[in-house]
Amino acid sequence: MAKRKNENRSFLDRWETEYLFTYVKDRPVCLVCGAHVALTKEYNIRRHYETKHQEKYKDLDMTQRRRKAEEMKRSFVSQQTMFKKAISQSEAAVKASFVVAAEIAKSARPFSEGEFVKSCMMKVCPEKKQVFSNVSLSRNTVADRTRELANDLNNQLMEKGNSFVAFSLAMDESSDASDTAQLSVFIRGVDSTLCVTEELLGLKSMHGTTTGKEIFEEVSKCLTEMKLPWEKLVGLTTDGAPAMCGQRSGLVGRVREKMRAENCAGELTVYHCIIHQESLCGKALKMEHVMTAVTRVVNFIRAKGLNHRQFKSFLEECGSEYGDVPYHTEVRWLSRGKVLNRCFELREEIFQFLESKGQDTAELREQEFLCELAFMCDITSHLDALNLQLQGRGRIITDMYTAVRAFKTKLCLWQNQMLQGNLGHFPCCQMMNMQISTAVFPCAQFAEKLCVLSTEFTWRFADFDAQKCRFELLSNPFAVDVAKAPTNLQMELIELQYSDTLKSKYNAVGASQFPHFIPDTMPGLRTHAAQMLSMFGSTYLCEQLFSSMKMAKTSHRRRLTDEHLHSILRISSAQSLSPDIEELASKKRCQVSGLDASE
Repeated sequence: MAKRKNENRSFLDRWETEYLFTYVKDRPVCLVCGAHVALTKEYNIRRHYETKHQEKYKDLDMTQRRRKAEEMKRSFVSQQTMFKKAISQSEAAVKASFVVAAEIAKSARPFSEGEFVKSCMMKVCPEKKQVFSNVSLSRNTVADRTRELANDLNNQLMEKGNSFVAFSLAMDESSDASDTAQLSVFIRGVDSTLCVTEELLGLKSMHGTTTGKEIFEEVSKCLTEMKLPWEKLVGLTTDGAPAMCGQRSGLVGRVREKMRAENCAGELTVYHCIIHQESLCGKALKMEHVMTAVTRVVNFIRAKGLNHRQFKSFLEECGSEYGDVPYHTEVRWLSRGKVLNRCFELREEIFQFLESKGQDTAELREQEFLCELAFMCDITSHLDALNLQLQGRGRIITDMYTAVRAFKTKLCLWQNQMLQGNLGHFPCCQMMNMQISTAVFPCAQFAEKLCVLSTEFTWRFADFDAQKCRFELLSNPFAVDVAKAPTNLQMELIELQYSDTLKSKYNAVGASQFPHFIPDTMPGLRTHAAQMLSMFGSTYLCEQLFSSMKMAKTSHRRRLTDEHLHSILRISSAQSLSPDIEELASKKRCQVSGLDASE
């Protein structure tokens, strides 16, 4: 029976000549019409030939039949190769359109730039003109590709979110070019392996009011859409606006109320952006009159084209190291220090130029003003250095807190040195002190300013100081006083501190990597590490996103839809994730027109 079953199941070479058939992918295929035969049996193949093609080829002898079969087979193989090549080129064209669309989105360029890129490729490589012409980069195609790329990132984030053991949110709100309020919400989630994912959770357009109620509703939508449970939310960082921080009707109050309603066991930790607070601390110096005078001088020079050109020519004639003075922009954190330092370096040239224009410089030449300008330059430079330390993606909140604590210690040192007339850390003040009498330089006045600044730092960062023990559990658990640690962590902490193996590992890998080596037998410490690693110290990512938004939606692109804007910003802000272009391209139905066989 087995012999009967296997009979005539192998394709015989003679059938190629007798019945004009070939064997492709385990199936007999007719070389004349391309039809497939279900079973590899001579009876089936012969019946197909006799009923379909025998009349046409019955007069051929065996030699002619063999030649005809070979000719048909070559033609069939050529068609198969051509088809495979067309599919390959088509898939490559679709993949290329995704790649170009992603780059257009990252650079915040209009969707219509796709045709420009295509035109450039065809001119740079004219021998591949036909290949490039098959890449669809029309405006609509680029817009569709951008949306699909963003959706893929969104789906990846949703999948990642299922494994989070803790996550925190950072949010801020700003208006775009069409005066639509855009609420940006970033998430930092940590899984059981303490791997951190930091991505844009959602960008919500708010066309009405932006009260705490509306903001809470949009944040709630973000969590619902991503299927994230409220019980795993451990931290919330905002820009400090009343609608965000309100304990009753603000976002913070409503989130806490929602978590109580959901019977969440954990406590929500709320922070006001460290960078915002650091910037606000500088205002405690109450030296706006210096900045006002400097801004007035810069505006006189740069507001009129003639003055600006003449000033640059004057600096060139003087052989100055600098060729211009920059504008001061309030929203740009570091511009204040750059303007102050440049004006101090060019003070003599500025005085001469203003006097040549008939401007009174008596107030600007006063020793008191120049000393204040020098002090502002130095202290602003120190504040800017701290600001730069706090900026960037992936910053751990404990490192940011350490930078602030170090700066507070520096302020105390500078205050004592200023009282003693030691200006070693204030180069501009040191320069002014050399030009005027030491007795005239107001060291005591500036020491008082430093004291006020130190007090302001202590007050504004009190909420961070309250978390000092929690921070140390992550950054240096071996130095934590067990009695001051949370009760649920004390037993595990004692075991950790008396483990020579873990202590050696901490010394070897450092504080930033050590949490990954906390054993599974200490689940409390691992959970605490996950919660702290998920904390946002600032809303830097939101500010960075708004800068990208200003580039993407300009006054010339006011008609850019909210959906397209959100897609662009999700792609440009992606860091932990990247779109799966191979997968996206494989799902597209590839169609290639005008394919050149020579290619």
